[in-house]
Amino acid sequence: MSILDHKIDFAVVLSVTKANPNGDPLNGNRPRQNYDGHGEISDVAIKRKIRNRLQDMGESIFVQSNDRKADQFSSLRERAEANPELEKEFKSKDSSSDKFAMIACNEWIDVRSFGQVFAFKSSGGKGVSVGVRGPVSIHTATSVYPIDITSMQITKSVNSEPGKDKGSDTMGMKHRVDFGVYVFFGSINTQLAGKTGFTNDDAEKIKQALVTLFENDTSSARPEGSMEVHKVYWWEHNSKLGQYSSAKVHRLLDITHNVEEPKSIDDYTITLNELEGLKVDVIEGL
Repeated sequence: MSILDHKIDFAVVLSVTKANPNGDPLNGNRPRQNYDGHGEISDVAIKRKIRNRLQDMGESIFVQSNDRKADQFSSLRERAEANPELEKEFKSKDSSSDKFAMIACNEWIDVRSFGQVFAFKSSGGKGVSVGVRGPVSIHTATSVYPIDITSMQITKSVNSEPGKDKGSDTMGMKHRVDFGVYVFFGSINTQLAGKTGFTNDDAEKIKQALVTLFENDTSSARPEGSMEVHKVYWWEHNSKLGQYSSAKVHRLLDITHNVEEPKSIDDYTITLNELEGLKVDVIEGL
């Protein structure tokens, strides 16, 4: 497999319908908003979904969520030590950070894509502190226009503890975005790809994960069909450094609404401008 030899930029247009795309734990789990009222989905949440999709594809993932673990390990340290080559590095007095990073990148696609900080003690008490910078960078998703948040009080009809007529946890709140269109951008850097071993094949897997971002991602806050990817824009430059800056490429996408209160993606006009010599692959959502 060949190491990625050309810069890639991408953009994803998605919609939210009666769902909480990314709750803010510091604000009662209300959908995230910036100070201008625009909705946000953190880059961490997006990377979590990409990891889940890659895991569904059969890829080996280092940072697995607890409810989707594919092994018996309860911590990242245990997962790292289970790799025989990394275990040797843990115990070696002459261990090399570069070698440690190379082994981890070869083993896990999320490490060679997003990078990872390995900062923990081994079972033998030897400290490990290795940082890996990944080539795939992703921005925070932001809604095109300010969002309206609807809050609903909920109750439950059973008690969590015996001997209580009505528990203190029988009341709660749920929050949702009735409708919103969000966009996020990203890039893949060839210099860092060379350091982590990120390949052209890995880039194709990232693209596939973006198209299917919300498959197998159902929850109470995000019912089936409430989160939808509409378009993925994939720009492939013809050189390692790229023909244009990522900022200039990302500005090619322009989204405006056609009605005062848009209720669906059909109420928006998506315009994609062009830059000379730069090819783009436009993939429709599923």
